[in-house]
Amino acid sequence: MSRLRVFAILVAVLLPSFMTALDNSIVNVALPQIQAELSLRDAGLKWVAAIYPLTLASLLLLGGYLADAVGRRTTLSGGVALFTLASVGCSASSSGVALIACRALQGAGAALILPASLAVLSHDLPPRVRTAAFSAATAALASALACGPVISGVMTQHLGWESVFAINAPLGCTSLLVGFLVPRPGPSARAASTPSATLPLRVVVLACCSLAALAYCLIEGPEQGFGSIPLATAGGIIAASAVGLSYELTFRRNTVLRLLFRQRPFVGGVITQLLWGLSVSGVYFFTSQFLQHGLGLAPTPAGLAFIPVAFFLIATTPFIARLARRWGDGRISAAGLVLVGLGLLIVALGSSGGSLVHILPGLSAVGFGSALAVPLTTRALESSPDHLSGIAAGLFSAVREASGVVGIGLVGAIVSSVEHVAAAAGAEDPDAFLSGYQAGLCVASAMVGAGAPIAWWALRHRGGTPESGREAAECTSKPGP
Repeated sequence: MSRLRVFAILVAVLLPSFMTALDNSIVNVALPQIQAELSLRDAGLKWVAAIYPLTLASLLLLGGYLADAVGRRTTLSGGVALFTLASVGCSASSSGVALIACRALQGAGAALILPASLAVLSHDLPPRVRTAAFSAATAALASALACGPVISGVMTQHLGWESVFAINAPLGCTSLLVGFLVPRPGPSARAASTPSATLPLRVVVLACCSLAALAYCLIEGPEQGFGSIPLATAGGIIAASAVGLSYELTFRRNTVLRLLFRQRPFVGGVITQLLWGLSVSGVYFFTSQFLQHGLGLAPTPAGLAFIPVAFFLIATTPFIARLARRWGDGRISAAGLVLVGLGLLIVALGSSGGSLVHILPGLSAVGFGSALAVPLTTRALESSPDHLSGIAAGLFSAVREASGVVGIGLVGAIVSSVEHVAAAAGAEDPDAFLSGYQAGLCVASAMVGAGAPIAWWALRHRGGTPESGREAAECTSKPGP
């Protein structure tokens, strides 16, 4: 594969990934202007922000299923087209209902983009560039999350809130223009995508219902109360979906999921992704609050404070493949997770200094460690069979999104409880919040560090992908028990 073709594939994948991450953060700064111009109530404004992650988390497994059923390229292109059109619709919305509906369509498009893009990176690029490609994707996501508030602040102030959605139009069109270079599955891959070799649609529907109800509970629970009728109904949906999934996995003995979870890199990747989401996602959320309320920074400087994370991700990317060949994927991934944990502890210690300078070393360590941990994602998705690359990426993405939402609640509960105890002991509000924030950082550090031995175990034999692929092919050729 030529370098030009590889570059085109990266552009076709990274631009949509950047857009989906950007829309998670870019809207927040524009919300006050949106509320004023569209005359939205608080409930409607909250759904402008919440409907996107809710729809995204709900439909990720369906996106992965479609990537396997109709093709990675087709699903990616369809997701980009839907996301781009929905973004244009958002920018042209004249009412809250229209904006919320278009935001939901954005989430649906993103749910198609993410699994398909991960599947393309793990199966349609030459092995020698996959780690670098995943590093670039991670850097793109981090850059979007870090720069989102800054971009939103500037555009909202000078161009209006509509511009934060319209920015996706040129990015999406560029991605579609180069998307035709993303290779289609070969004849062998299409032959493998038979009903017996893919995840049944009923399992995907059950999982999507469960994820949708879970995301709704996590978003609405803190305000409505978990005993309210809507939350109780969502809890019933989760329980019913769980029973259905348990039946599918226990009595029908679904061979597809058994095949995926026989791959040690995939299992290790999912577990560490879960730990990562539970910890780092909550830290990002409350670090933004600390920078603005604790250090008194405006939204734009607070967003710029995360630039070291993206910078060290990007700066380290060219060296990851070389480090992996020298030390092994397992060792550098474990070292990366340890370094992220240490970075969080440094941020906790530096937060007492009362200045942004004191926490920048910790944020830099988080960025550097995150780059080192990229091979874990690469090998996890490579270990899935080609005809299951979409559902594997969808499951991986769903774990990331769901654990991220849970992580904000988990870290938030720690911050709130410690803050309450400190306030009851006589601490002033800023000091009480600082105590809770530091406690949340320490717990998050421990959770990330717990992923280091799992990463070492999962990747202790580098180059397991070919063997895993042969084993997968053998398993699919055998009849189920």
